[in-house]
Amino acid sequence: MSNVTALKSPVLIDRLGARNLAISAVYVVAGIALIAGAAQIQIPMWPVPITGQSFAVLLVGASLGPIRAVISTGGYLLLAVLGLPILAAQPDGSHTTGLAVLALPTLGYLIGFIVAALALGWFAKMAWDRKVLKAIVSFLIAEAIFYVCGLPVLWAWMNNNSGVVESLGSTVSPETLMAWGLTPFIVGDLIKALLAGALLPLTWKLVNRKTR
Repeated sequence: MSNVTALKSPVLIDRLGARNLAISAVYVVAGIALIAGAAQIQIPMWPVPITGQSFAVLLVGASLGPIRAVISTGGYLLLAVLGLPILAAQPDGSHTTGLAVLALPTLGYLIGFIVAALALGWFAKMAWDRKVLKAIVSFLIAEAIFYVCGLPVLWAWMNNNSGVVESLGSTVSPETLMAWGLTPFIVGDLIKALLAGALLPLTWKLVNRKTR
């Protein structure tokens, strides 16, 4: 399959009936709901909790295609800024909403969701989500994007948080940053990439079988 042909390939929701604006909007909203629901599945940690959000973003990005995935993930962040309690809960059980979202240590990761969704949508248009190996590679790239966007913001937040700096006795080292913002998530992210990498091609097989 040539790149030109691949970029014209339908993504999963196209095969599931998203052939007009109204149905596409339903899927976009469903993507927001999926991410919001997955955010509530978490292991509380500070300053970055372990949640199901990233797995939901992998599925949304690959299923919706680039434009709709960006609208869905961007809409999720926008709704939180507008006041909906849809982000992962804080350690005390409260939800950050409104403009306070823009001061969260996890803001970079939330922005990374949007960038990763765009990349995954592009990979899906190239039909990478139909083969297990390519799907896994695309999901690993997306997870790397989470950290490329998330770690610099987390580092800035940590170095500007007087409580963090005082507890460490100095500015935050790269090693501390990795220990707080990357290392605890590596195994889980690998599992998520493997699961999503198996789930998407399997779903494609089922859909193709039903549409024959």
